[in-house]
Amino acid sequence: MLPLPDWARPFRPDWVTLVAIYWAMATPRLFGMAFAWIVGLILDVSQGTLLGQHALGLVLITYIITLQYQRIRIAPLGQQALIVTALLILKQTIVLWANGLVNRLPEHPLIFYAPCLFGLFLWPWIFIILRDIRRRFSIT
Repeated sequence: MLPLPDWARPFRPDWVTLVAIYWAMATPRLFGMAFAWIVGLILDVSQGTLLGQHALGLVLITYIITLQYQRIRIAPLGQQALIVTALLILKQTIVLWANGLVNRLPEHPLIFYAPCLFGLFLWPWIFIILRDIRRRFSIT
């Protein structure tokens, strides 16, 4: 929720979704769809967006991860980054669709997907940092 200049706002990484993807993949029993729904609603309220659009995206992503988390976890970080990017694109598409329902489309829809590209490059760092935190505090 840090303020950014107008030109940098479209490029802000989707931190909440990236962290949610990690926890859904690392501890699917602790971070389930109910927790993703609550986090998504909090994100909707904090950003002043249509209530439920981020929640729907996070729940769908969490559902996909809980089905495939064992396969995703053993993949190399490069492959994980590509999978995470695909999930981020899916979430951004859901948000874009929900914005289209209420006529709040962005000026440039392609720039709307810029956070997904930054998520591709940030995923290895996020994975390593959160994995170390999980191991340090013995979260299983």
